[in-house]
Amino acid sequence: MKVYFLLLSSLCLLSIQAQVFSFESKEDSNTITHRVLMDDTYFVETLYRSDSANFILTRGGFYTIKRNTIQVNFEFNSNFEKDGLKQMDFKKTKDWKKISSPPKDLNGKWLMAGRMTPEGERRRDTSGPRKTMKFLLEGFFQWIAFNTETFQFFGSGGGYYTAVDGKYTEHIEYFSRDNTRVGAALPFDYELKGTDWHHQGLSSKGAPIYEIWSLRN
Repeated sequence: MKVYFLLLSSLCLLSIQAQVFSFESKEDSNTITHRVLMDDTYFVETLYRSDSANFILTRGGFYTIKRNTIQVNFEFNSNFEKDGLKQMDFKKTKDWKKISSPPKDLNGKWLMAGRMTPEGERRRDTSGPRKTMKFLLEGFFQWIAFNTETFQFFGSGGGYYTAVDGKYTEHIEYFSRDNTRVGAALPFDYELKGTDWHHQGLSSKGAPIYEIWSLRN
């Protein structure tokens, strides 16, 4: 697989807040969607074929800005075994388009922090290298499972979501493990409790779940 070098559109690089960007390109007559989720510290880039629903790659991590360059130190890179990249510089270009959306109360980087069981809350340590993170930004979501020490990538999926009156619904646009899930809508009941996000419903496989996610700095 070739390496895709992301080029960003006109960014206000000195005052970046929550932003989502999108760009489409062509390869062998396939339409490739590039999507970037970017808050004031973290950057995630994802590529998938929107025509065939095939996932291509995702990579992301914390970033710094030097002049007009965004320097990202990857925490994960699904293409790492092929390209070996742990860091990358991103330049701007006019082709990238910002997707505007009203602010959402679930904006943030959420780490899987536990589950509710019949015996009560079962928490997990979120400080370890093995992480499952869900990045929600301006109506878009992406989950990524990865290991920051071994650089293993375990899977990712994402799309757009709605969150109204305690009802949170994910609309899947790409899924690295099983592209037959693309197009599905997964509804959940949700509640914010301090820095925790509780949501319960059915997983993409139809199993009942009650997850607890903790907000990451």
